[in-house]
Amino acid sequence: MIEINRLDTRDAGFDAALGRLLDRAPEQDGAVLAAVEKIVADVRARGDDAVLELTNRFDRRSAASIAELEIGKDRLRQGWEALPADLRAALEEAAARIRAYAEHQRIAPFEYTDAHGNRMGQMVTPLDRAGLYVPGGKAAYPSSVLMNAIPAKVAGVGEVIMVVPAPGGELNDAVLGAAHLAGVDRVFTVGGAQAVAALAYGTATIPAMDKIVGPGNAYVAAAKRIVFGQVGIDSIAGPSEIVVIGDGLTDPRWIAMDLFSQAEHGEDSEAILISPDRDYLDRVAQAMEERVKELPREKIVRSSIRDRGALIAVRDLAEAAAVSNRIAPEHLELSVAEPRELLKKIRHAGAVFLGRHAPESFGDYCAGPNHVLPTSRAARFSNPLGVYEFQKRSSLIDCTPEGAKPLARIAGRIADAEGLQAHAQSARDRG
Repeated sequence: MIEINRLDTRDAGFDAALGRLLDRAPEQDGAVLAAVEKIVADVRARGDDAVLELTNRFDRRSAASIAELEIGKDRLRQGWEALPADLRAALEEAAARIRAYAEHQRIAPFEYTDAHGNRMGQMVTPLDRAGLYVPGGKAAYPSSVLMNAIPAKVAGVGEVIMVVPAPGGELNDAVLGAAHLAGVDRVFTVGGAQAVAALAYGTATIPAMDKIVGPGNAYVAAAKRIVFGQVGIDSIAGPSEIVVIGDGLTDPRWIAMDLFSQAEHGEDSEAILISPDRDYLDRVAQAMEERVKELPREKIVRSSIRDRGALIAVRDLAEAAAVSNRIAPEHLELSVAEPRELLKKIRHAGAVFLGRHAPESFGDYCAGPNHVLPTSRAARFSNPLGVYEFQKRSSLIDCTPEGAKPLARIAGRIADAEGLQAHAQSARDRG
């Protein structure tokens, strides 16, 4: 039988056991942080020269100038045309669905008139530039290109620039083709902390961004932490997570593969099934043992399930929802007969998949909602990536001469209480 943690809410030690399983305290690797700080400082000081030198060193390149690291639009188009017809069709359909969902996410401006004739409102404007980090090398994630670039384009971002490492100069046509499909404006084959630093501070060739989005390794994550404030970031991505709440009636083989869909990302991924049916937990465990042998990443999946996976027995579905809310997972499947009823008890999840026929993998690729989601319990306070991440809101205050008088009285009195005389007098000048 596959090795997996077994927990039961009826056990006295359940809370402590779940706490240990969920412990995602960030490990600040001193060596990584020190190396990244040097890289960021070097790029900030030397710009293109540092980016070129670091890229040649870390990615085994031999570029003579940073211009060689930029991929032109013709090459993006070639990448698109080189893809098999069925993959192009799948990417086109996914892109259309992602765009359709994103169209519903735009933040709307508004204005209203108060009782004194003053106009108050909200102006909405897109970012000027957004940088998209896409993993490269052995990894190839065209879906991440679509999920990050399309919302930016729908928001009206003026320029979307993508950076993607190309170790040894190797380019992935699926990633380049997705960039072409999504309308990415410029692409540089630069990765790691040097790419983040270049996007944050700008160089003679790579413009400074207003926001950087997209996942990366420990060096990329550390660099995003360092540059935050100079530039906006989406989040610091943690390991992938899935929680499935099951009522015991979904095919155990389906659920086994749903759990594996996140476990195959890496040994530190988290895959948890919660059910009040203890026999069902056993049947899913048996299905996991059978189906894991189908996977090329069997070794990674087994390791992930052993260290971060769990089968949790609960008293009922209401308690399952409570446990899930404590976990606040990136992905949550409600594989039950009445998912919308159970949804009423869910408070914290990055994305919720309702019913037996909505696996998490649909969300990763083509359902429409974004697959860039909060991890490490951040679903308690943050959101999926969306169009709103690429829009800014500005408050509008428009006062008439008569309408200013009551505001002058209110503001002046409060400013007096705070001891800020210039504020008070500035207000009263209008009264």
